[in-house]
Amino acid sequence: MPVKIKSLLVSVYQLFVFVVCYGIFAVLMAFAVPFVVTRSRTALIVAMSFAVSYGMLSRIYGAMDVGTRKSRSIVFSMMMILLFSDLIAHLFLCIMDITVVHGGRFVYEAPALLLAGYAVQIVFVICASFIGNDIFFSLFKPQKCLVIHAPEANVAEFLAKIATRGKQYEVTSVIAFEREDIKRTVGEIEKADAVFLYGLPAAERSDMISWAYKAKKDIFYNLEMDDIVSTGGKMISFEDTPVIFSPVKNNDLVYRFVKKIADEVLSLIGVILLIPLFLLVAAAIKIEDGGSVFYRQPRITIGGKTFQLIKFRSMREEVGDIHVSATENDDRITRVGRFIRKFRIDEFPQLFNVLIGEMSLVGPRPEMVENVKAYSRELPEFTYRQRMKAGLTGLAQVYGRYNTSPKDKLMYDLMYIEQANIWLDFKLLLRTVLVLFTPEESTRGFQKNK
Repeated sequence: MPVKIKSLLVSVYQLFVFVVCYGIFAVLMAFAVPFVVTRSRTALIVAMSFAVSYGMLSRIYGAMDVGTRKSRSIVFSMMMILLFSDLIAHLFLCIMDITVVHGGRFVYEAPALLLAGYAVQIVFVICASFIGNDIFFSLFKPQKCLVIHAPEANVAEFLAKIATRGKQYEVTSVIAFEREDIKRTVGEIEKADAVFLYGLPAAERSDMISWAYKAKKDIFYNLEMDDIVSTGGKMISFEDTPVIFSPVKNNDLVYRFVKKIADEVLSLIGVILLIPLFLLVAAAIKIEDGGSVFYRQPRITIGGKTFQLIKFRSMREEVGDIHVSATENDDRITRVGRFIRKFRIDEFPQLFNVLIGEMSLVGPRPEMVENVKAYSRELPEFTYRQRMKAGLTGLAQVYGRYNTSPKDKLMYDLMYIEQANIWLDFKLLLRTVLVLFTPEESTRGFQKNK
């Protein structure tokens, strides 16, 4: 089936889900405020506020992306989208009713109906996501994929990651690239629907991209340093010659000012709101083994400076290798520590680091001093991460995992540095909330042999 028809069907399904979700909200709220389902200004304003919120949040969380994401992931994204969209639309409804219904008084209308509507929406999107993916994958078979890799690359690990999306991509051929065997490789490209390039040197990768582009195949390849540089560039012309201009990244004064103010204000609000949670976690840590509540560890930030990162202690105090990254089923982790690490609660005290200016809310992940030294030996560009202040969250923290490879973390961090702006920071902050509620994958530790 043509790609255009596939996209059209997905778009129609997404529109259907949006209409039903708003319908659930409007019908239930109509029991308290009938104006919301009549031809009135109130109904128009409420519908517009829901639609705008839903659209903006869909750009952040991904919405009903059947065919491209797992059903469980879609459900969690939709839960966040609908939570904020319902609250915003409900707020506008209450504001409109100040003069229309309540004679100048603000009344928070029917919170029980709001909660009931949200619950019905969640039940609907759970069904819609699983049914939508089932329908999609019954209509569209997985793409036949060719993987071309460098002989020395760890292709088994990469193939395992592709296999997690087996309904989308079926690997039918794997080739270790050899220049002498180029004809066979090109022939395999012709047979495939999509081509994955992994770990290839620049010249070989460029050749394979050209062949795949010529054959009109979908192309996937892992990021390298030159790709990161180009993401921050723009096309300009020297007379009639197009070139990519990639300026040295130097964030403007407005962005830096807004970022600094946001760090101070939001971290202070966060600390105040989380005081009850901090007290509960502190008590749990003390009760379990009587040791220190907080743990301080040297980390690297902008310009290679070292600072003391603050975390809730999640490991036994007496172990001697506490500065080594956690592994799967690590016996150093306490029972309380296992819980707070799962939901990243151990990271919350870093708000104090943000408040005193040692960190930012959003930025490259602050790495341990030992890791920076080790990784820099294999990846000299690892120090480029130090061009911005380390952050509590960021691209690597949101889209990567605890055990993501150092090179992939580096690519995420450098991409953030090249693309940093107010909208991206806002998006990452909101996506971080979703990460906290989907901890299973993001908090997986390193394997012991790595």
